Amino acid sequence: MTARRAFAVLASLVLAACGRSDPPPEFAGPPSPALFEVSAADGTVEGWLFGTIHALPDGVDWKTDRFTNAVKQADLLVVEVRDLENAAALREAFDARAYTEGLPPLADRMPAGIRRALRDQMAAHSVPANAFSNMETWAAALTLAQYAKRGDPANGVDRALLREMASAPVVELEGAAAQLAIFDTLPEAEQRDLLGAILADMADQRAEPVDLAANWYAGRIAYLADPATSAILADPELRAALYTGRNRAWAQRLEALFADAPRPFIAVGAAHLAGDDGLPALLTQRGYTVRRIQ
Repeated sequence: MTARRAFAVLASLVLAACGRSDPPPEFAGPPSPALFEVSAADGTVEGWLFGTIHALPDGVDWKTDRFTNAVKQADLLVVEVRDLENAAALREAFDARAYTEGLPPLADRMPAGIRRALRDQMAAHSVPANAFSNMETWAAALTLAQYAKRGDPANGVDRALLREMASAPVVELEGAAAQLAIFDTLPEAEQRDLLGAILADMADQRAEPVDLAANWYAGRIAYLADPATSAILADPELRAALYTGRNRAWAQRLEALFADAPRPFIAVGAAHLAGDDGLPALLTQRGYTVRRIQ
């Protein structure tokens, strides 16, 4: 999970579509984005888990019959953030937390190694020298990642679901303000680690948007959540704050939702569905049967 695949707000700022032409050859095969069915102990289907990605190249046909059938059976949509189309609200939520007057220049806050990488990436992407004035470290990290984007994230799968299920009730697991608050409340040392991880991922050719999207398209969620391919997930404190802790909070929220609401179609970043601390595993620990159907 690099800076460009981790979280809805972050990815809406960072990960972008890859052009306005036919999809790249990586998308020539049949689509298989991760889809799980969640059942109670008596076999009753409680809902579905679907792994999203926040941008795709134009022309990628990722919908399948299994996906369509699950959407038709669902009674409501559950997403990380509901108002992804409201760019002004997202920016307002970011700006409200991102700035503190009198902060020293970003480079002066960084250890020597991160300082060198920061200058390299700023030069590579022609980032203005004053781009991070009075910006907190976490916010500078997310803003820097934005310079690596390629186009417009209008092809995001989460956005497509919000449009497709526009007539259904929508529940958000966090919302933009709560997601950004997670970054904002990181200790300064972890904010610096976040910036270092984003710089490392920006320099890692395996983290190119097309590569990430192609792995999502093929349903390779283990790749998306592999610490070996993500500097963020390789950092124990960042993993706990930005991934594992959120998954546990979501699992608790979903258990209550299964008990009180009609069947939800739950769409979260695909990396959140992988591994022992992913949502399927956590829901299994709570007594549900979680079966991958795609």
